[in-house]
Amino acid sequence: MYQSQAKGTILLLITALIWGAAFVAQSVGMDYIGPFTFSAARDVIAIVVLIPVILLFTDKRADGTYPPILHQLKPDRITLIGGAWCGLVLGAADTLQQVGISMTTAGKAGFITALYIILVPLLGRFMGRKVSRIIVICVALAIAGFYLLCINGDFQVSFGDFLVLCCAVFFALHILVIDHFLLKKANSVKLSWVQFATAFLFSGTLTVLFEQPDWSALWAAKWPLLYAGGLSSGVAYTLQIVGQKYTEPTTATLIMSLESVFAALAGWLILGEVMTAKELTGCVLVFAAVILAQIPLPHISFRQKNHNHQ
Repeated sequence: MYQSQAKGTILLLITALIWGAAFVAQSVGMDYIGPFTFSAARDVIAIVVLIPVILLFTDKRADGTYPPILHQLKPDRITLIGGAWCGLVLGAADTLQQVGISMTTAGKAGFITALYIILVPLLGRFMGRKVSRIIVICVALAIAGFYLLCINGDFQVSFGDFLVLCCAVFFALHILVIDHFLLKKANSVKLSWVQFATAFLFSGTLTVLFEQPDWSALWAAKWPLLYAGGLSSGVAYTLQIVGQKYTEPTTATLIMSLESVFAALAGWLILGEVMTAKELTGCVLVFAAVILAQIPLPHISFRQKNHNHQ
């Protein structure tokens, strides 16, 4: 049992590390192509990477054989509808995040994005779900942290920080939409595949309308794109699925919330980003709020839903 738990913990830690470093890849990618082009290309890579993942998770038929490949890839009606809705929300979240990252640092973007963990129960409250009292404390800590992290001397939030905050709202909505359709028995892996296809239509349309990418620029951005599309979307998603089989939901979300810390570390190590003492204090408060929201305290029934947001 303990070996299985350790295996799950290690896989989820790797997932958080991949997602955290993805903020650097997204930031570097902006040196070559526009944010809409980056999102569209990333979605295409994720679609391709998830095809073997779907085949890997397909169960055998009663006679011990596998269905034809096209049948394995075909989603049922609920999965198709759910994937379409998830893709629209994810497309908006990814686009806001990608544009925002081009105007702020990878480390700050990672911590602001992590606020989705607190926003989920708050948004769920409007849907009639119960919210524990501890969330009120978490929100207060997060607001204080966001102030220190993002608001400059003349009491203004940078436009990039604001866009990433909006992206956190959409990621929170994304979790609630996923939860809604998984409760309706949608296939989780195929749901992800359909959502990336829908997100590609979303970001691809914006690319055609507002940007003019060329193959040389895409080729120059190949490594950030391969990381964000292949590792962050495809591989990390698979690791999350496997890791959660051996880990309690609350513990799993707690481990994956470390992506914000890994984002800040990656920004410092790879991009040379440096935070001021004020910004570091903000990071500590945001991270404390995220951790506190996940720890199962006595007499508190809140339980965070798990998800994929990179």
